[in-house]
Amino acid sequence: MDKTIQRGLAAGAAIVGAALVGGAIYYFREKATPGPEYRVLATEGDFEVRAYPDIVVAETMVTGPRKEALSQGFRALAGYIFAKSRDGEELPMTVPVLQDSGQAIAADGMMFDDTAEGRWRVRFVMPEGREPGDLPEPPPGIELVEVPARRVAAIKFAGVADDDRLIEQEDLLRGWLQRRGEHVSREPEYAFYNSPMIPPPLRRSEVLLPLD
Repeated sequence: MDKTIQRGLAAGAAIVGAALVGGAIYYFREKATPGPEYRVLATEGDFEVRAYPDIVVAETMVTGPRKEALSQGFRALAGYIFAKSRDGEELPMTVPVLQDSGQAIAADGMMFDDTAEGRWRVRFVMPEGREPGDLPEPPPGIELVEVPARRVAAIKFAGVADDDRLIEQEDLLRGWLQRRGEHVSREPEYAFYNSPMIPPPLRRSEVLLPLD
């Protein structure tokens, strides 16, 4: 084989190897990122019913398509926790990043809006043990909110979490809950655990449905 081709192949292999090593480092680092503790009340394959304790979140409202709203909300919240948009203490990153439309479902099954149409709520979970009063003051557009203890149904999946995939997974979860006789109390929440640096097959995402 021509030596130039051999050198090119070797260089290409080195680049691929470095990318794989770098991706592995990001993957295991993100896998170790802390998140809220919860109890699993029921499980079947990729489905779970969980009991979450009270948690504190930093949240912001963003108008626009879901994917773009998620990116914009993430940047605003990252600016808060990493002390880029304020002075003072830098907070550790946690998982998951949460996104929902802010819609709730009344007892008769009808939905009512907490937010204006076309808006998305993006949330970061605050470190365990922190209260709104001892967290840094957020900049305008971000609020610290206490989320009461609750039961949540979840479906876990890997791959790209685009709109079609989220709808598909929500339908599967709703079917499972219907067979169990559970009543959903809000519109779905989406939970994202990984950055775009992680290859899609290794990404973890979830659709969450809060329960009565």
